[in-house]
Amino acid sequence: MKNISQKLFAAVMAVALSAAILPLSTFAQAKAGGIDLAGMDTAIRPGDDFFMYANGSWYKNTEIPADRSSLGAFNAIDDVVKKRTASLIEHAESAKDPESRAIAAYYKAFMNTDAIEKLGLSPLKSGLAEIAAIKDAKGLSRILGSQLRADVDPLNMTNFYTPHLFGLFVSPNFTDPKKNVPYLLQGGLGMEERDVYLKDDERSKMLREKYLEHIAAVLKLANIDDAEAKAKRIFDLELKIARVHADPEESSDVHKANNPWKRAEFAAKAPGIDWTAFFTAAKLNDQPLFIVWHPGATVGESALVASEPIETWKEYLTFRAIDSASPLLPKAFADESFNFYGKTAAGLQQQTARDRRAIAATGNALGDAVGKLYVGKYFPARAKSDIQALVKNIVVAFGKRIDSLTWMSPQTKAKAKQKLGTLYVGVGYPDKFRSYKGVVIKDNDALGNNQRLSLFNYEWNLKRLHQPVDKTLWWITPQTVNALNLPLQNALNFPAAILNPPFFDMNADPVENYGAIGAVIGHEISHSFDNMGSEFDAYGKMTKWWTPEDFQHFTESGERLAAQFDAYEPLPGVHVNGKLTLGENIADVAGLSAAYDAYRAAYKGKAAPSKDGFSGDQRFFLAFGQAWRGKMRPQTLRAIIATNGHAPGEFRADTVRNLDAWYTAFDVKPGEKLYLAPNDRVRVW
Repeated sequence: MKNISQKLFAAVMAVALSAAILPLSTFAQAKAGGIDLAGMDTAIRPGDDFFMYANGSWYKNTEIPADRSSLGAFNAIDDVVKKRTASLIEHAESAKDPESRAIAAYYKAFMNTDAIEKLGLSPLKSGLAEIAAIKDAKGLSRILGSQLRADVDPLNMTNFYTPHLFGLFVSPNFTDPKKNVPYLLQGGLGMEERDVYLKDDERSKMLREKYLEHIAAVLKLANIDDAEAKAKRIFDLELKIARVHADPEESSDVHKANNPWKRAEFAAKAPGIDWTAFFTAAKLNDQPLFIVWHPGATVGESALVASEPIETWKEYLTFRAIDSASPLLPKAFADESFNFYGKTAAGLQQQTARDRRAIAATGNALGDAVGKLYVGKYFPARAKSDIQALVKNIVVAFGKRIDSLTWMSPQTKAKAKQKLGTLYVGVGYPDKFRSYKGVVIKDNDALGNNQRLSLFNYEWNLKRLHQPVDKTLWWITPQTVNALNLPLQNALNFPAAILNPPFFDMNADPVENYGAIGAVIGHEISHSFDNMGSEFDAYGKMTKWWTPEDFQHFTESGERLAAQFDAYEPLPGVHVNGKLTLGENIADVAGLSAAYDAYRAAYKGKAAPSKDGFSGDQRFFLAFGQAWRGKMRPQTLRAIIATNGHAPGEFRADTVRNLDAWYTAFDVKPGEKLYLAPNDRVRVW
């Protein structure tokens, strides 16, 4: 259940562009402890549109706030979490421990607009001077290397975006998971969608025109001469970068990503960049081995360093430095950033209030420090033990599903059970929190704080290259509303934040918790056995542990599920990409199936009692359907479909059409829109 990009600079911008803080919705209040009856539309037949049956009244009567691109169940929880975080920050001001003081100072600096206006571009002065001093390809390579940051995560968070020319990901080696290695990924685009640079549809053309205007506007705000001509050269360079980038489907293929390059091979394989200068500046020159996730882009981007004029690269790097920092620069820059990325690209009508952005930014930048305070106050021991029991039951249910597969050989079953049996499950928070000792956080230097934390995070990851792999390492903070499967660690993370209504309520009936958070737990377990997870064994090694016949059967089931999602059309002429979203869709189907089995086992093989006119099985499926409640602006929906590995929530809710029990629960018959003949229902696990 991975969401969107997590970066220090971009996380600040993401607050303005996507789900920040919402007023506590009636949905969040009503859903606590039960199904939200008022949010349903029972005039709709569940077999025609289960999402609208479960959520139709809410959907019709809910408007997306002007400062949001989307609204839904995740936002409702995020609202509660951010209010709690605000309280923690408020009390941190009077605390004496260094990390609490750092939290208070970071927040205060973000809110200190007078200091931001006074500083102007001065926090960027030294970096811009270094760019201006570039004389040749060696100097350019040195700057590109110095900008490398650990700001991508293609496996755990499915975050492929970095504003820098390359991004770094430190993780266990695909084929030797006992050792951490650096993965190098493509980057360098201002607009996250590669296809926006390349397609000829009206939206892409409009965004290219507006982005060109945005580049010029930023340069003018920085008092840079000849802004329009420079903007055109900068855009043309980004267009050339986009042309050598891999598309989202190729990026999600781990086999295409497994390209070990020795350090000494870079000059021959990707000429153009002075790789000695690059890696020395990146503090990686003594690293013997890299995995190049995007070899085509690495070759192409390196060639552009040689082929494009140095002055154009300097103009590009100057713009990228200012544009990436804009949310923490004076108001004129922040407003221009929002006008393009928020209004034009995401369709927002107004910017999120600064205090709300500050809360989210603080929680992102000092994630473990805030997380430690969060779980200490808001995550009771009973919640952890309840979730651990749910996890155990769903793991058992998944194991029984493996045992019952008629098409899978005993050899493959044994390997699958071994993987399931060695799965590490982290609930609530990590065993050990990251320390921020040594990072200077000032209450009057918002951008400087971000720069120092970005470098600290990078150097923390570099240290991991010389440390043993830690299977219990968390890739998400406790206050993040999400959950993760970590394929190279064969591990799961369920942060404290997602363990709240509407996903989990200690006071709800078990059936509803199984339908909501149980399906999430099942989903993450199932990621270990989806189209990507199935490539990794019990130890996190990329290897073929299936018999060829079993894998062929599995692949064919995946193709059927991809075709099912290809047929969905959220916007006229815009279809869900079944191949791009396949891993998430497999996890949804398998996870919901395992959660259903575990729920029935918890009730001794029977359905839960009826309540509010709904049977136990109906309550299970309604809890699942309402967990995927949400709506998006068309601009956001288009972007999600183009680049994201998740289908829109309405179609994820309709996953139920692949479970026989759903048909029985709601008496779904042939002729209804979601009806699938028994042989057409996809049963992957």
